[in-house]
Amino acid sequence: MIISRAPFRVSFAGGGTDIPSFYEKHGGCVLSTTIKKYVYLTIHPAFNRDDISLKYSKTENVHNYQEIEHKIFHEAFRRFNISGVEIASMADVTAGTGLGSSSTFTVALLKLLYTYENRYVSTYHIAKEACEIEIEDLGNPIGKQDQFAAAFGGLRFYEFMPNGFVKIEPIVMKKESYKKLEENCLMFYTGLKHDASKILKEQKDNVERDNKKEEMLLKMCDLARELKTHFEQNDVDFLGECLSKGWQLKKQMASSISQNVIDELYELGINNGATGGKLLGAGGGGFLLFYVPTKEGKEKIRKAFKDYKELPFELDNSG
Repeated sequence: MIISRAPFRVSFAGGGTDIPSFYEKHGGCVLSTTIKKYVYLTIHPAFNRDDISLKYSKTENVHNYQEIEHKIFHEAFRRFNISGVEIASMADVTAGTGLGSSSTFTVALLKLLYTYENRYVSTYHIAKEACEIEIEDLGNPIGKQDQFAAAFGGLRFYEFMPNGFVKIEPIVMKKESYKKLEENCLMFYTGLKHDASKILKEQKDNVERDNKKEEMLLKMCDLARELKTHFEQNDVDFLGECLSKGWQLKKQMASSISQNVIDELYELGINNGATGGKLLGAGGGGFLLFYVPTKEGKEKIRKAFKDYKELPFELDNSG
């Protein structure tokens, strides 16, 4: 049996600038980290050597890849000459919560299949191929940040060049700064799930029609660069201001990114000690991230959000 895993990501700044329609014109950039929550996949020979057995939220038993219903499994198996296997999937966090689960799954699956075939490919190749499957093959209106974060892991700055190349740079800080980042970031699950593709399609259409939306994305990219500079100077507390500015811009990108209950929860966090925050992922639901620099603030926010599940925030560096 072979087991692969890939980490979920938390995006701090620049989300939305990794969409091809934007970075092909202006270039894009995102600063994000992966956390110690994962998608796991296992593979081993099936009892019937002519079948493919897939176990995720449902079970599929098929004779060839053309019969596979799961879109990502279908496209991945189309690229590999593999049969007679059983693959099972599980995850620490449910899908649709803003942590890049779809891309994390795709990266873990590609790593698993290459390993099963005893083929070595680079981490960059895995990320790039995951993008090809999700964006080109499946036509999802998503960007590239999730695939590269899941593949490389860690706290990193990603630049999306107009020619499609992705430049990856680690954020180097003092050891105590990484610890401070972990301690001051709090994540709470809103209980709301979202349809990322629907939200991102609306955002993509808005950017193409409205120059003001494009200007907002340029500002969001500038924020990511500014955050990178502050982090490298070990000014972790700037994250609160950055999240706040980024969230105000992001809410204007599409009508379904926020809603009344989300706005109320965000204000609850700000009123109880957070210096900034944002809804993770495309919007519409999932996890709220807050930056809370004081011990008293953390105690107040945890009390205020006692009815909401908190997800421990620990940095991952494995990819």
